[in-house]
Amino acid sequence: MPSILPISAIVPTLDRKLPFERMLTSLAEQSAQPAEMIIVDASQDDQTEQVCKSPAPGLKTKIIYRRATHVGAAPQRNQAIAYASQDFIWFIDDDVVFEPDCLKKLWEGLQSDPKLGGVNAMIINQQYKAPGFVSRMLFQFLNGRPEKSYAGKCIGPAFNLLPEDSPNLPEVVPVEWLNTTCTLYRREALPEPWFPSYFKDYSMLEDVALSLRVARKWKLANIRSAQIFHQDVGGDHKQNPEQVAEMAFLNRHFVMTKILGREMGSDYIKLIVLQFFELFSVMFYLKRLNVFLPTLRGKLKAIPKIIAYRRQSRSAETNIPETIYPLW
Repeated sequence: MPSILPISAIVPTLDRKLPFERMLTSLAEQSAQPAEMIIVDASQDDQTEQVCKSPAPGLKTKIIYRRATHVGAAPQRNQAIAYASQDFIWFIDDDVVFEPDCLKKLWEGLQSDPKLGGVNAMIINQQYKAPGFVSRMLFQFLNGRPEKSYAGKCIGPAFNLLPEDSPNLPEVVPVEWLNTTCTLYRREALPEPWFPSYFKDYSMLEDVALSLRVARKWKLANIRSAQIFHQDVGGDHKQNPEQVAEMAFLNRHFVMTKILGREMGSDYIKLIVLQFFELFSVMFYLKRLNVFLPTLRGKLKAIPKIIAYRRQSRSAETNIPETIYPLW
């Protein structure tokens, strides 16, 4: 029998019945399971709901199913707040597969230090790799100083890098930000609402914004031996490179200015340099010529919105109304 932990698992989902079902199956095989799981579903059919009504054998977690009132990873997670009853919150993507004892190790890692506000799992198929010469020069420029490793850091214009798995590192590795792919937080460490209402649709970088807010008062860490495989099956929201590029530029600017408070001219120069590097990478490293022009268009569409944001920010000297960033 698995041990039941005082955890509310939060899973937003949208038309991904099969990967969601695989996630629940792998959770049913865990040595520890959350007391409850809140599913906020924006699917157009009832297939996910049917999976929730007949979960995998061995799953002892109470399933709470709710239809989404607003579509988007961040809004759907915020909707789950009203139904979460436990003292620990576990954010999970619907397309992960857990390695053995993943949740048990996350739990033990978080309990190892009362000052830890949140911990995340190691994604075995998505990890930090040592940068080449050009990337290292970029990271040093964005960061303002060289580092032995940039793993797990959030540098310059809110540029976030994944943690690193190395036998030379301890079990619990301090990091500067956490994703929401598989991350366990103390509920008391989380702000309310969890995610600013600015984040909509795909909600890119909403996890960075949340974890940076938590990090103001709490420590964050990666638990290396708590591991998952991220299927990352994507969706329609990830298929349009123009929309993704625009959202990435706008949301990174939002996190840079409103979460990190980096609004100097030098910060904007770093943000612009990063956009050029991303375009360069699409063209020369990834060699995806069919993606280059849509990516360029998306970044160009974001520029007038950022300029309008800056102008209103100076005149109002307050937080900018979220309507300043109308997306597509």
